[in-house]
Amino acid sequence: MTTLTFLGQSAVLLESGGTNLLVDPFLTGNPKATVSADEVPADLILLTHGHGDHLGDAVAIAKRTGAPVVAIVEVAGELAEEGIDVVDLNLGGTHEFDGGWARLVPAWHTGLTPKGTPHTPGGLVINLGGKTIYHLGDTALFSDLALPSKRDALDLALIPIGGHYTMDRHDAVEAARLVAAPHVVPVHYDTFPPIEADAGAFKQDVEDAGIAKVTVLAPDGSIEV
Repeated sequence: MTTLTFLGQSAVLLESGGTNLLVDPFLTGNPKATVSADEVPADLILLTHGHGDHLGDAVAIAKRTGAPVVAIVEVAGELAEEGIDVVDLNLGGTHEFDGGWARLVPAWHTGLTPKGTPHTPGGLVINLGGKTIYHLGDTALFSDLALPSKRDALDLALIPIGGHYTMDRHDAVEAARLVAAPHVVPVHYDTFPPIEADAGAFKQDVEDAGIAKVTVLAPDGSIEV
């Protein structure tokens, strides 16, 4: 069994068999977060990209827990200077760990860390506990979102719907169609005024079109994948 807990914005915690994977841990300064960076568990931290609302508390959590951080090479290089363990993937690269694997795939977005490191953002295809989850990261709608399901049967996709900095909820319906996962959870919305979105309308549009089941999670809400 794999459990997914939504932590607000694009942060999620995946747990299976005692292994905790933390994705895009933006908690401090996140008005929707209900868990602190001082308490969230992590055996491995994965980043889609290095914008502040995704990189978040990765360094502090890695230092506290000893968890390695998986990130694209340029971001990983910056984080290594903080004295933490990193896995420096590039797009298409896969990191294997006990209980699963994670692959970095393309996203259509921009990338600059708070410290000024330019990089290419990505999405993450994560396998844990026999379940495969596609976290699209921050992305616009583009046709290559259909590619991960050509290689791996997806169980769930995390799709941004907030607009302004990513695709909006209307483009996200088409993204759900391309991704072809049977179950979708919307992310990256309502944290701040520019990305307010109607998640209920997104759910209705996707389900009325027969594309996928949609679960709208409040921060700290969990589902079994």
